Amino acid sequence: RRTQAVCVPATHLHMTAATMQVSQKDFEKAQEQLKLLKKDPGNEIKLKLYALFKQATEGPCNAPKPGMLDFVKKAKWDAWNSLGNLSQDNARQKYAELVSSLVSAESASQKKDASPEEGRHDGYETLIVTTKNNITKIMFNRPDRKNAINHQMYREIMKALEEAGKNDSTIAVITGNGDYYSSGNDLNNFANIQPGEMEKMAKDGAVLLKEFVGHFIDFPKPLIAVVNGPAVGICVTVLGLCDIVYASDRATFHTPFSQLGQSPEGCSSYLFPKIMGLVKASEMLLFNKKLTAAEACAQGLVTEVFPDNSFQKEVWARLEAYASLPKNALAVSKQLLRSVEKEKLHAVNSKECEVLTERWLSDECVNAIVSFFQRKSKL
Repeated sequence: RRTQAVCVPATHLHMTAATMQVSQKDFEKAQEQLKLLKKDPGNEIKLKLYALFKQATEGPCNAPKPGMLDFVKKAKWDAWNSLGNLSQDNARQKYAELVSSLVSAESASQKKDASPEEGRHDGYETLIVTTKNNITKIMFNRPDRKNAINHQMYREIMKALEEAGKNDSTIAVITGNGDYYSSGNDLNNFANIQPGEMEKMAKDGAVLLKEFVGHFIDFPKPLIAVVNGPAVGICVTVLGLCDIVYASDRATFHTPFSQLGQSPEGCSSYLFPKIMGLVKASEMLLFNKKLTAAEACAQGLVTEVFPDNSFQKEVWARLEAYASLPKNALAVSKQLLRSVEKEKLHAVNSKECEVLTERWLSDECVNAIVSFFQRKSKL
């Protein structure tokens, strides 16, 4: 009796091979497209891409688990390990789909920017800077990161303040794009630091911060903060260096320095006790109390609070009225108000940055930031 052969249609074999070939081709094309992206997609997306790439090329996670203190490698290991037994074909497909979505989003953003807002300044990626009706508006523009301030954004804010100080505008306004004013210092600034680089990171960070705060101290024109939502850390402390602070009633003000093993900056160690009194400043700067807009206004940090549904309309009507005032008279008057304190503020800024350098190098601070990333990875 003859053995009956198993019949597999040739077309089925051909289609399976073709599908695999297209999948590999798309995967390689996606890798090339990723290199062409101009905008940083953020650490969360980069971790997903890393994990899918490893899964696509090596299969399920086969690397030993890194130590708890090596939180960059641990984050990568966790991301790869979370894919479990996802097949390499499916990983290639998901990788290609994710890159495609990033390319589409960037393309749409570029089309939107092709017809820029009137008076828009070129050369900014993390801000939208415009000058119109004698007002230079500096808008934090990382809404997907809650307007967290990374190193690039620090430098761009300084550049924007320099330009606003020299141009023909009467006043400058700082605000945020999206739901947040700013979530403060982007802790991902610390994410890729190797143990041997900690001292350099701390010193470089202190130099950058000192220069950043110095730009607020020396800004020659009226500087107004329009706090459209929650504000955290450095973007709260420099409010004491602004001339007026308007806030939406849904804004909050939080300086969680001790929670992160750090210390105050932005001249807040000097200005906040002067503005709100020592005991209230201590509650905020030492014990991480988050203030509502109404509380911040009652304590003198905020000039006035507006209902969120009419916030933009009411505030900008006032700002346009302020911008019609004589420019030189405003600038000279500001200098009279601030000149007595300027030398003191620069000294305070230097001391705060010196203390922060020590804090960043302490085990207490490193452990607090590690704990922050561990909590974040579990969310």
